[in-house]
Amino acid sequence: MTALIELRGVTKVFASGARHKTVALENVTFSLAESPPATTAIAGESGSGKTTLARMLLGFVKPSAGQVFYRGNDLAAMSEADRRQFRREVQPIFQDPFDVFNPFYRIDHVLMTPVRRFGLAKSAREARRLIDEALQRVGLRPQDTLGRFPHELSGGQRQRVMVARAVLLRPKVIMADEPVSMVDASLRMSIVNVFRHLRDDLSISIIYITHDLATAYTISDRLIIMQRGEVVEGGEARAVLDHPRHPYSQRLKAAVLAPQTDADPSQPPCTTEPVR
Repeated sequence: MTALIELRGVTKVFASGARHKTVALENVTFSLAESPPATTAIAGESGSGKTTLARMLLGFVKPSAGQVFYRGNDLAAMSEADRRQFRREVQPIFQDPFDVFNPFYRIDHVLMTPVRRFGLAKSAREARRLIDEALQRVGLRPQDTLGRFPHELSGGQRQRVMVARAVLLRPKVIMADEPVSMVDASLRMSIVNVFRHLRDDLSISIIYITHDLATAYTISDRLIIMQRGEVVEGGEARAVLDHPRHPYSQRLKAAVLAPQTDADPSQPPCTTEPVR
């Protein structure tokens, strides 16, 4: 079966001047199956290459070497029609939702834009129904959200609006880059649980970029750990975190995850602050 997303030997080198080069990714290979829908966490400290990898999976950054495929099609060689379909089916959620909003537009605008761009509704009434349903999916009340400006919502509410925007398009994959790092700790798990429901109820796969192993432990089916642009360990999430083999993985666990026995998988494993 063709993988939904696949990286083959991907390397990314950023050059600054003639002599200085930074290797952000080095020979990274992994794939995401189309079925069943799953949550894959990509974890590591700042500078490990996580965000570069996310931007490459979204087609925003081209590899210096290797290839990125979506449903067997090389992103670099996609036709305009295929790229448009890719943009609909692979939706990003960024770290700081406030940067995505135009402060001069009400929340309605950010939700109506994809409806119009992709022709999701034939009437204003149908568009409003789709928007209401998407907001309710992420735990927001339409009557308390629509008509307001971004600054009138909390950080957690703004992030949920961006998830609702992605849900409108019924994507195959949501690429969430540090989606809860700027949200109050008390709200992080509620947003993480939204991603779980999207996977289970709407069959949307999640690629969850994070430095927070606590939420990764809670939400993920699969875990990939990166260090200095390389994948140092990967596999079933609980197996990796319960019995990490690579010294870097062991250090991350020691810094973040408290030892547990008979842990409830529906609960975060600890309240310790994540590695920065």
